[in-house]
Amino acid sequence: MRFTVAIDGPAAAGKGTIAKAVAARFGFAHLDTGLLYRAVGRKVLSGVPPAEAARRLTEDDLAGEDLRAPEVGQAASRVAVLPEVREALVGFQRAFARREGGAVLDGRDIGTVICPEAEVKLYVVASDLRRAERRFRELAARGVATTEAEVLAELRERDRRDSERAAAPLRPAPDAILLDTTGLGIDEAVAQAVAAVEKALRSGRSG
Repeated sequence: MRFTVAIDGPAAAGKGTIAKAVAARFGFAHLDTGLLYRAVGRKVLSGVPPAEAARRLTEDDLAGEDLRAPEVGQAASRVAVLPEVREALVGFQRAFARREGGAVLDGRDIGTVICPEAEVKLYVVASDLRRAERRFRELAARGVATTEAEVLAELRERDRRDSERAAAPLRPAPDAILLDTTGLGIDEAVAQAVAAVEKALRSGRSG
């Protein structure tokens, strides 16, 4: 069975947590596509040209706690606006999405560009204040020195850059299901996502 779940949305809205839970619930493979851009961003910070970094990317590059560092996230957002970087990573993502056994991909252009034919498309959002609170707690738990105000400013700047870029801007697919996690706990958000997938599976929508 080939079955793709595309989960998009801005940073810290909860799409990664939801994607992991959905993949585990149904036994699907999971790809955090943001890690692809973070891995490219990390290579760029070390001096590798963006397009070359994207072409040379391997699955081994997706490991490492430093991929979650704030400076790597900002570098990822900067390289993600480059059409040549996005083009170099499209094939990797599409092949993963249509693997046998089902797949969940989360990112910013999965339902609109990478997998427009996905059986389920979710667009996960939350207020910027709620997202900043979540990201601040996450960074503080890892010992990163920052403030909630700084995190909020970075999130807003990243939202602007992701939404205004010419190549695959951040936006919901026309047929995406909107999932607002501002006032939801993790279990509630995951339950809504699981229900959407179960409905599609019952209707026989698989490739």
